[in-house]
Amino acid sequence: MNGSVAGGGYAEEIISLTRRPSGLGFNIVGGTDQQYVANDSSIYVSWIKKDGAAYLDGRLQEGDKIVAINGKDLKDLRHKDAVELFRNAGYHVSLKIQRRLQPQNGPVSHRGDGDSGGLPLAAILVPGLALAVTAVWILLRYRQRM
Repeated sequence: MNGSVAGGGYAEEIISLTRRPSGLGFNIVGGTDQQYVANDSSIYVSWIKKDGAAYLDGRLQEGDKIVAINGKDLKDLRHKDAVELFRNAGYHVSLKIQRRLQPQNGPVSHRGDGDSGGLPLAAILVPGLALAVTAVWILLRYRQRM
């Protein structure tokens, strides 16, 4: 992440998106009138639309806290007021986000498409390829003895 580490295990990042005809490509939750997290009226990303601007950019994730949009602080806003800010943000939109840092014990998904991380593709392909090569070698050796 190209951001700074904020206190309390959070990292901050500025993400610039270009609005597409269908919008920015994500939904938000939160606000003073409908808190998503208890005792926290912040605005959070709840869903990222596949093939939307945020999805194609790849940096915004479900669960990210949006601190500001185009430099405008989102603190202490009602949900509908936050939605209006997003709708009227213009074509080029700058988001300041906070993300809880994850312990790096394994792979972490970089997109909010429901992928839980899982094994990297190479971790599956390399042993599989080695097994296939070994099987072919054994087969060829067996055929030579006949």
